[in-house]
This record gives sequence, C-alpha cells and structure tokens, in this order.
Amino acid sequence: MKLSKRKVIWGLLFILLILAAIAYAARVPIGKALFERALNSAIDSNPIADLPDGLHVGICGSGSPMPDPTRAGPCTMIRAGKQTFIVDIGGGAARRLGEMRVQTGGIRAIFLTHFHSDHIDGLGELMLMRWTGGNAAPIPVYGGEGVETVVEGFNAAYAHDEEYRVAHHGADIMMPSGRGGTAMPINFAEGIASGVVYNKDGVVVTAFRVPHDPVSPALGYRFEYGGRSVVISGDTSKSDAVAKACNGCDILVHEALNKEMVGVMQAAFEERGNKQLAKIMSDIPGYHTSPVEAAQVAKQGKAKMLVLTHIVPQLPTPLLKPYFLDGVSDAYGGTVKIAKDGEIYQIPAKDGAQ
Repeated sequence: MKLSKRKVIWGLLFILLILAAIAYAARVPIGKALFERALNSAIDSNPIADLPDGLHVGICGSGSPMPDPTRAGPCTMIRAGKQTFIVDIGGGAARRLGEMRVQTGGIRAIFLTHFHSDHIDGLGELMLMRWTGGNAAPIPVYGGEGVETVVEGFNAAYAHDEEYRVAHHGADIMMPSGRGGTAMPINFAEGIASGVVYNKDGVVVTAFRVPHDPVSPALGYRFEYGGRSVVISGDTSKSDAVAKACNGCDILVHEALNKEMVGVMQAAFEERGNKQLAKIMSDIPGYHTSPVEAAQVAKQGKAKMLVLTHIVPQLPTPLLKPYFLDGVSDAYGGTVKIAKDGEIYQIPAKDGAQ
C-alpha cells in the first residue's frame, strides 16, 4: 500500500523530533566527552617541542598600544634548538603563548628592547606562568639601564599573589625560590654601541643600540644558533644599526608604522577638535619606521626575509594591507610578511652547524 506524501513528511518529522530529544538528553555526556577529548589533545600537543633543530621565530604579539582584538602587545618568541627565549612581553602576549602551546615553564630568558608600557605590561603575568611551570629560580630579564627598577616593580606587585599561591599549593609545588624575575642589566661602555650579552649552549645573543629618542636605552637583538641568525629591531626610527646587525640575517623582525595612515588619523582628530590625540599622532612617526623604510633596512642588511610587526595603525580588514605595504616591493625584493599572532617561521639549522 502506497503511503501518502503527507504521511511520509509527518513520519520524517516524528523521527527528527525523537532524534532531537535523544540529542538533548545526551547533551551533558556529549559535552563531557568532547571536553575530555579536547583537553587530552591539548595536553599531549606540543608543537614547539616538535620543531626541527634550528632557529625559529614565533609571533606572540604583533600589536601596539592601539587596541586591536587580533593582536597582543609586542612579543617575539625565539626557539633555538630546544631553548625558548622571549623578546618583549606586551599585554595579552603571555596568554597568546599559551594559545601557541608554548611551555612557559621552559623559557630560558626574557629580553626587553625598552620600557615603553606596551612592551613590558605582560611581564608580571609571564613571570607568574613560568613559575607555575615548576622553576626553582627566577627568570633572567635582560634590558638596558633601568631594568632593575622594572623587574623589582613587577616582583613587588605580584608579591602578595605569590604568597597566596605558596600557602595554597605548598612550597614543594610553588617553590618560593622560583618567584618573579632577576634583572640582568645591559650597560655598554662609553662609545660602545653593541656587544654579546648571552652566550650559552650554542645560543649567542648580541644587543645593539637603536634610536628611539627620547626613550633611552632602546635596544635591538641579534640571535644566532645553528648557523642561522634572526634580528629583532625593537622600536626604532630607520637605523643603520639594524642593517649592520642583520648583515645577511635569515629573518629581520622589524617594527612598522605607516606614517601616511597615521597622518590621516591626525587630520581626523584635528577636525574633531581632539588636540590631545592629534598631537600624539603627529609625534609618533618621528621615532618609528615606516614599512618602506623597514624594507630599505632589510635590503641594506641583506635580510633573507622581512617580518613586519608592532603594526600601526590597526588593519581590521585585509583590504588595508596593500595600502599599508605601498612601496615596499619597490624597496626590497625579498619575502615580506605582515606578522600575525600565532605564526611560527621555521629556519632549520645548517648541516654540520654547532
């Protein structure tokens, strides 16, 4: 006997209702199973540890003081063999490292380029996260003159929190000796503009002065490992010092501020009578580097790849990228990337390199 079309439809609807009821009743065990599966996958996953031997660059923050939901404050991770280092640690960057599955307990040292707030405001959080990783000694924090004050300030700010955690979890889990950071000041003699500040286990880090007046000291860093090299400019106006430090580097990580776009912002604030923000917009281009200038530095320094970070202004849509990069390809023929949080650029060690 043939079923009517209406009966078929009602039958299918009835089946769908039963399935929906079953799914609703099972929503808690389904959620539990999904959570457990995701948790186990996250715990077992360690993409940083699985990187090949080499010198790798991770973007744990490519933003600036301007709010940007897609970018944490300035932060670059360097993975040299099995060793992890952090250069600058802006707001939200410590949590970005967590999203990248970086084992913060294994971070060897932090290097600060300078003490503008957007480059250091995640320091306390990262020091805390590293301590919870089971460290028995504070993390070394390298920086120019004044780094002692910065580190002492964060240590003091987190002192009560650390006391609570020791009392709660016990001194065998939260070892008091591992709390906070230890300042490692970088002080160059008069007339000296650069020097090796770290040389351990095959990793050599050279610090060099960059112009970011009135900010002083302001430093860039060159990392070497396995026959490879990476240079991080820090905040700077266009500088021969960065090109000299690069000297054929595999990756140049350089800050970038589009001065024309900031000029448009300045004009918009002036039209609305906001003298405060208009003045700030008129000031900041003078001590930053434009994308084209960064490209010129990359060419001068013979960089194999240029990664632009500390992006100013925000780029909420990919349609703005051609405008931001206008003129860059004319200045530099190599690969150019606008840094994106979470990305990792891999540079395998050279064969036979120590």
